Amino acid sequence: MGMLETRGLTKHFGGLAALTDFDMAIGPGEIVGLIGPNGAGKTTVFNLMTGMLRPTAGRIVFDGREISQLQPHAICHLGIARTYRNVRPFVELTARENILVAIANRRRDPRPLSGAHDEARRWLAFVGLEPHAELVAHQLNIFQRKKLELARALGTRPRLLLLDELIAGLTPAEVDAAVELIRGLRAELGLAVLVIEHVMRAIMRLSDRIIVLHQGRKVREGQPAEIGADPEVQRIYLGEPDALA
Repeated sequence: MGMLETRGLTKHFGGLAALTDFDMAIGPGEIVGLIGPNGAGKTTVFNLMTGMLRPTAGRIVFDGREISQLQPHAICHLGIARTYRNVRPFVELTARENILVAIANRRRDPRPLSGAHDEARRWLAFVGLEPHAELVAHQLNIFQRKKLELARALGTRPRLLLLDELIAGLTPAEVDAAVELIRGLRAELGLAVLVIEHVMRAIMRLSDRIIVLHQGRKVREGQPAEIGADPEVQRIYLGEPDALA
């Protein structure tokens, strides 16, 4: 059994099937890529796993516990955190204060947050934002905001982290830096990571396994080399041969 498993996970919006019979498993310390064309159901998977949506059918099990009907805050307390494709910092708070919000909402103890500022500095340093700790979030560039989004998620102390297009929109040099940052989530923190990404050279370098969604269904799963060489994956994902090389 994996750390997280979905079994027959299905989500309908009215008559539209956004996700159908989706099965997957993620083990401790794994990095799994989730790819597919726009509208394939990838973000729906994240929204179901984090309690933002309720499944029409199927189950989500985390550490042996059914979480399909839990509220987002309860799922976060269990150890699942996420980032968003469109970053969502508290724009009038500093980078440090953004992370303090995550730490404060993790705690159930109403007493003062002993050590919270030290912890916030730790996450700022981990993502490379310590020199910008006192900048207000709207002063940060897009890569810095994405780093802040990641640091804020780490402030909840997850064991499974869901990254929704953390690399999208970055320059080639920033992509390389982001890949190393994501690798550090496992190497230094021991986290399992599920990654949605359209930057293929990044997802191929990062992933132990890749799952391919198309029209709400899982159509392929395998190691990066297998997925990259699969003609059917190339056809449905980008419509041309060698697109994933």
